[in-house]
Amino acid sequence: MPEAPPDDEPALHVESLDVTYGRALSALRSVSLTVPHGGVVALLGANGAGKTTLLRAVSGTLRLHRGAVTAGRVRYGDTVLDGRDPVAAVRAGVVQVPEGRRVFAGLTVDENLRAGGLGLSRRAPAQVRRARDRVFALFPRLAERTHQAAGLLSGGEQQMLAIGRALMAAPRLLLLDEPSLGLAPQMVHRIGEVIREINTQGTAVLLVEQNAGMALSLADHAYVLEVGEVGLSGPAAELARTDAVRRLYLGETADGQGAA
Repeated sequence: MPEAPPDDEPALHVESLDVTYGRALSALRSVSLTVPHGGVVALLGANGAGKTTLLRAVSGTLRLHRGAVTAGRVRYGDTVLDGRDPVAAVRAGVVQVPEGRRVFAGLTVDENLRAGGLGLSRRAPAQVRRARDRVFALFPRLAERTHQAAGLLSGGEQQMLAIGRALMAAPRLLLLDEPSLGLAPQMVHRIGEVIREINTQGTAVLLVEQNAGMALSLADHAYVLEVGEVGLSGPAAELARTDAVRRLYLGETADGQGAA
């Protein structure tokens, strides 16, 4: 893991956040969460617990799904993100990789990456090239398929491309929503290695992941959402040893054996 950052480095602070969809559906209630600079934080919970909603509130995409922050605050460093659009989040250094990959199927790998790098358009071409080189160093397979349509890639390759596209914006905080979903075990392992490497390079990560074992092995700290509220939180290694997490998310029985 990276060395402890200076106190003035930006960190994500979600403070007493309430989110609703429409006029009545409450998705998050008084949720507070912190992702330190250079850290990895895992967010666990059952389907419908509000994990994706929280990422949307941070990345500015909540309004695209007819959701709204009704109380609380989202800050990254000195930048207030609640109520802002995705462009403001990207400019602040916060980029989300959505669940389901959502690559541009009709565009090539190279065109997808260039779309992700549009936020770098005012920077020197050398910076864009360095971002692209970083992606290809992490995912050599993408370099081999530069001119192939993204829709023809395997599921694992599309996940690589989705992460690579986000990295083209040079994020300081990467939001990952279920990156291992639907992937073969070997590819899940590879994605885990890449997340660790991205973090080692200095990018903080907020990870929503159905594979709780992988998420807790990567994270420094973890939160468990239960029907829109934080039910548990603490160091990831400690949460992995609690009976509730072992039983509900790691598939173990009370005696430590794998559940049937």
